[in-house]
Amino acid sequence: MSAKRKTLPKDFIFGGSTAGYQVEGATREDGRGPCSWDEDMARPGSRFTADPASDFYHKYPEDLALCEQFGVKGIRISFSWTRILPEGEGRMNQKGIDYYNKLIDTCIAHGVEPFVTLHHFDTPLAYFHAGGWENRALIDHFVDYARVCFEAFGDRVRKWATFNEPWSIAQNGYIAGNFPPHHTFELGRAIQIEHNLMVAHARALHLYKTMHLPGKIGIVHTLEGKVPITDTPENRHARDLDDAMSNRFMLDACFHGGYDAETRALIDEILEKNGSTLVTEPGDFEAFAQAAKEIDFLGMNYYSSHFLKAWDGESQVINNSTGEKGTSVFALKGVGARVSNPAVPTTDWDWPIYPQGMHDQLVRVHRDYPTCKEIFIAENGMGYKDDFVDGKIDDTPRIEYVAKHLAAVHAAIAEGVPVKGYYIWSLQDMLSWSNGYNKRYGLFYVDYKTQKRYPKKSAYWYKLCSERHAIVPLEEVVY
Repeated sequence: MSAKRKTLPKDFIFGGSTAGYQVEGATREDGRGPCSWDEDMARPGSRFTADPASDFYHKYPEDLALCEQFGVKGIRISFSWTRILPEGEGRMNQKGIDYYNKLIDTCIAHGVEPFVTLHHFDTPLAYFHAGGWENRALIDHFVDYARVCFEAFGDRVRKWATFNEPWSIAQNGYIAGNFPPHHTFELGRAIQIEHNLMVAHARALHLYKTMHLPGKIGIVHTLEGKVPITDTPENRHARDLDDAMSNRFMLDACFHGGYDAETRALIDEILEKNGSTLVTEPGDFEAFAQAAKEIDFLGMNYYSSHFLKAWDGESQVINNSTGEKGTSVFALKGVGARVSNPAVPTTDWDWPIYPQGMHDQLVRVHRDYPTCKEIFIAENGMGYKDDFVDGKIDDTPRIEYVAKHLAAVHAAIAEGVPVKGYYIWSLQDMLSWSNGYNKRYGLFYVDYKTQKRYPKKSAYWYKLCSERHAIVPLEEVVY
């Protein structure tokens, strides 16, 4: 797809994404309680910590002023559950409430619409120790936490997401092993966690609707493209299995109000091959059906697609967490193997750069889930080892990456897909969950020693795109 000048709708939001744990720092300040990642990053051998991260806890006024200066009209933020409820339940922390009130008010003052995610991976530590999202008691705790947030901030926050990337919680914690609790190849547990997360989402979403607040609510899923590496029946089946587990299982719950028969058959095949079964309760499907009628939008995170081949062996996963290109391995028993496609370039972290996959997923959602009213690209961006030279960062590869993906969005809109905004990952450089601080995504470079911000070339380009509501050619950027 061409990155030449293409216009986007006048109400299309050019936004920036963050996540509380990755930007805030201040993990021990003002009464915040511990979460699962605090313990994980304190373990022996951990290479980095979340303090001070990008110090957004103190620097948010500067970051929001940069948003206003550079045409960033919306910001995804997430609340730290334990900054609001230090034990996860019960006692509220007024300093946490005050912080998020000031953050929201500052967003609005700068003309930057806040888009709040309730849970972005940072489960309260006590609940993590009690089994995390395998323990259905956490569903009730999450709904209670959501109520506190809706009551405290719902008068001003007009976009809410229940969860960020439920698939990542399940896959990275129980299959790939690069998120806590660092289990590997436990596909049955991962699928059970996906189901439990969808129940929590449905119940929290319905709660919001009963409160008659003025905003909208949805969920943010990472929708990975799935493509057979060659067009054979075996490879197509591997694609379907991976797609069912990664995408369809949760999309069905959110927008169809239950699991389609074909989806459930694929999931049951994976479970059978891995010696597991799915445990559900009758009320789960009542909650799904109710929330599917009420959901306002889908947030779609997209970074890459996977090319699949059939796989009969045992599960094997090697995570590339250092940027050493070509070191990733991902093959799952009962599903398939993700393999490289020589025709598709990759980032240093082996993520295929495949904007066609974004287009295809947008069109697929619009076709297969027609009750989805609006879609926001809630995250998309390029991890890159930015070079800081004489106070400037020429990140032309990032601009080229984003332009190609915006072109994919433009093409989807032309085909009738209701895409309403694009939130670049990320607003500023920040902590990466499994890569630390050497993998940068931001429009604004963060010097982690001084916490000083520097707009990159991409920030100047993004400003032009926002001002003109168009994909601006690279040569028009003055930097």
